[in-house]
Amino acid sequence: MLNEHSSFILDMQKTIDIGITGFSFIVAYFIKRNLLPGSMSNLSNDPNYYIILLLIIIAWFISFKWMDMYMSYREQEFWQFFTTILKSCFMGIILVSITMYLLRIQGVSRLLMGIFLVLNVSLLTLSKFIIFKILEKVRTDGLNTKNILIVGSKERARQVIEVVEKHKATGYMVLGCFEVDEEKLGQSVFNEHKVIGLVKDLEEYLQNNIVDELIFAMSLKKLKNGDRYLAFAESMGIKVRIVPDWELHYLMYRPNIAAVNFEEFLGVHTMALQSTPQNEGKMLIKHVGDFLGAFILTIILLPVFIGIGLAIKIFSKGPIFYKQERLGMNGRVFMVYKFRTMIEHADEMLKELAEMNEADGPAFKIKDDPRIIPWVGTFLRKTSLDELPQLFNVLKSEMSLVGPRPPISKEVDEYSVWQRRRLSMKPGMTCLWQIAPRRNELSFEDWMKLDLQYIDNWSLFNDFKILVLTAKAVLTGAGR
Repeated sequence: MLNEHSSFILDMQKTIDIGITGFSFIVAYFIKRNLLPGSMSNLSNDPNYYIILLLIIIAWFISFKWMDMYMSYREQEFWQFFTTILKSCFMGIILVSITMYLLRIQGVSRLLMGIFLVLNVSLLTLSKFIIFKILEKVRTDGLNTKNILIVGSKERARQVIEVVEKHKATGYMVLGCFEVDEEKLGQSVFNEHKVIGLVKDLEEYLQNNIVDELIFAMSLKKLKNGDRYLAFAESMGIKVRIVPDWELHYLMYRPNIAAVNFEEFLGVHTMALQSTPQNEGKMLIKHVGDFLGAFILTIILLPVFIGIGLAIKIFSKGPIFYKQERLGMNGRVFMVYKFRTMIEHADEMLKELAEMNEADGPAFKIKDDPRIIPWVGTFLRKTSLDELPQLFNVLKSEMSLVGPRPPISKEVDEYSVWQRRRLSMKPGMTCLWQIAPRRNELSFEDWMKLDLQYIDNWSLFNDFKILVLTAKAVLTGAGR
């Protein structure tokens, strides 16, 4: 019954959001046609706009699902909803634009689409804000609440209560704590919250009181018959949460651990701690996008490849391409391809120039490197066009379009333990620090931190944003 109720509410939210999206497009059309005169025809006389409206509804429905638009209001803050709305609309307009290009739909007003986006984001945000505030008021008044009972009274229990107290608008109400030791009865845990019962009486309390969630905030090893209490709560339909033991708690909240998941490994139930993205569907989209993107870019940029190759041959003797051994995902060795920007035998001069190194850490960098080919090499490095042959590495699935840059093995040998985590994701042609302002002035440690920031906050949207900013940096010569 509860599942049917939740499903009904979810369907209503989807219907309202799609309705708002369709309404936004129609209003945007009439604003453009009547308030901003131009060459637009009447809506009824232009079937293209009906097609676009249908495409928008389909694209927005897909993007809402992709971006997890329908998370629980109880456990989310409003800014998280606003961010999701922005990402969903941005993803939606990309899907519509691609489809319009494939269907060869032309003559659509960009101003109209701009007005639609502003209206859509505004109305969706307003609707979520109204719902959010209504629920917040209702819960603050003591309605639509969820009663929580906590087993335990030490640090973990205090942390749970403190978090609940800071988010009263979520409607969670702490009934109190249960303990094993009788002498702790009546003791204060946090503010007015006390130990109200003993674990041996837990089953009786659950039967005679309204409890929506039972939180175990103590080690189950110390709890006699803990599995019995878990099974009892489950049989009553009460949601059970377990705050991890100290060791796991420490691991879970360390800043460099992104996710703790329960997984089945060859039939064995295991707990997996992994910092790299775990959404297999989105990672599949990334891999497919990498291959298609690299394939299309290679074809489009073929004249550029030829032009750069000729320029290198004119200004310097030797091969057009430069190959170097790099380390990929989890330290796998592969050969990275680049346009050659240095004179022949440049690697042999490295020892002689070691004292001139201006970079900190294991990286090597000289501002006016004498090994660089005049004119051509300088231009290629400034615009990062020397990296283009790495599209072949992407096609071979050795690299991704976006990801931490692949290091050389000598550099990795000098990494700190925390820095090695940047090898836990497939390397990319571009990354966060490559689009950072004045990137050449970043310290080695800042490079590492930006790479780990990318891994910990990975999303398809962030990948797309980095690609757009990279294209901008290449075209404008910014970031150096």
